[in-house]
Amino acid sequence: MTVEIEFPFEFVVEGTPVSLQTARPESLHQWKARIVEASRPVLPEGHFATANPLAVTLYYFPSDRMSGDIDNIVKPILDAMSRHIYVDDHQIERLVVKKFEPGNIFSFALPSAILEDALSRPKPALYIRLTNDPFEDLV
Repeated sequence: MTVEIEFPFEFVVEGTPVSLQTARPESLHQWKARIVEASRPVLPEGHFATANPLAVTLYYFPSDRMSGDIDNIVKPILDAMSRHIYVDDHQIERLVVKKFEPGNIFSFALPSAILEDALSRPKPALYIRLTNDPFEDLV
């Protein structure tokens, strides 16, 4: 039985994101697999990839100052969710990406339980939120 995904949903991936430019392809494959595994508990069993337009939020909490560029970690994250959560990453209509290096943590007014978990757990950690409302939070 296939089931539609209910949006919005969030999850946290432990570890340091891998850049698309990594010299070790196996570490890129392992990182993508880690993203898929971290998403499984919040997705219904037997779900199918949605074809709806989506918005994605990525908050990265490194353990130290980030040495690489934030944009280099985005494509592997989106690719990992393609064909698992959504059909293709061309469906992403809005993408919010922010790094929160140590000493630069923002005080969220009303963080969700999952975001609070990402904030309180050992670093590095990546918070991912997907919604099927690309205009959410836009006024």
